[in-house]
Amino acid sequence: MLGISYQDLQQFIGQAKQRHQDIQIQKEQSETRLIAKGGGRKASLSHAEQIILTLTYLRQHLTFQMLGLLFDVSESTAHNIFNDWLPIFHDLLPESLFAQLQDRDSDWALAQEVLEQHELIIDSSEQERERPTGSKEQETYYSGYKKTHI
Repeated sequence: MLGISYQDLQQFIGQAKQRHQDIQIQKEQSETRLIAKGGGRKASLSHAEQIILTLTYLRQHLTFQMLGLLFDVSESTAHNIFNDWLPIFHDLLPESLFAQLQDRDSDWALAQEVLEQHELIIDSSEQERERPTGSKEQETYYSGYKKTHI
């Protein structure tokens, strides 16, 4: 389902948890805390479950509504979890092949030749999103045609 072995998943979860903990420590050192540590609402998913939710999205490209149903959280919570863990994944996972090839002109030209031999299909359908809070953001994402935010 995730495209990696169980051992690799366990290793990745450990690395991601450690990176998340390092980021939290840096935040605490730079910010003034208003609420005592440990206060507030407890997360409904463990760190491992949050990491698996993010990996599931990256592998399967499900909607956040579907992820919410799978992991028993709301659509907005699934979206927030994904956006919280994505920067950590960027630090831990290797770049895509395209990003690696852009630095090397000769390899980029070869990849372009290979890709020109294939047909590329792009799904350009629009999906609804949660209504943004700022009025400028609402204008950006509002579709007058569909009468909703996309």
